Amino acid sequence: MNIGVLALQGAVAEHIRSIQLAGAEGVAVKKTEQLADIDGLIIPGGESTTIGKLMRKYGFIEAIRDYANAGKAVFGTCAGLIVLAERLEGGEEPHLGLMDMTVARNAFGRQRESFETDLDVKGIETPLRAVFIRAPLIKEVGQDVEVLSSYQGEIVTARQGNLLASSYHPELTDDYRLHELFIDMAWKAAQRKTK
Repeated sequence: MNIGVLALQGAVAEHIRSIQLAGAEGVAVKKTEQLADIDGLIIPGGESTTIGKLMRKYGFIEAIRDYANAGKAVFGTCAGLIVLAERLEGGEEPHLGLMDMTVARNAFGRQRESFETDLDVKGIETPLRAVFIRAPLIKEVGQDVEVLSSYQGEIVTARQGNLLASSYHPELTDDYRLHELFIDMAWKAAQRKTK
């Protein structure tokens, strides 16, 4: 499996490392043409407004929408979650608008309020180590969205078909099981395409 990481901004190398530890090939995606050669795409953390601007500049908005609408797996972490959302609190325009959820930016406060915790995530046997850095929160989800984990009553991991989103940075720990879960989603999506 080839898993791409959108390489416009954010923790690209860390995601590629986690993908490789999870048993797939990690690819830095800098051009829209590369989407044709990957089985899944990760949109990493960073600054969502900057990522959105760069995606528009380099033609990634329509390209990633088409990619996801074709049934390919897409995973947004932290800012990537914001980029995937259909609705953003505060009236901000959505970027990809793919996932039926409302998201609040910087819901956990500023950089100094960053923290680590162990999270129970549906589909992963034992708690997952999660790093929250100026993390967004999923405030509400549509009926087709499955909540995979919550922290203090707030949704922090969710899935909608071929789309996965986490408020935190799974790539900043040595625990690569969320990447394994995503690779499995990408593999199953690829199997559906070949039938």
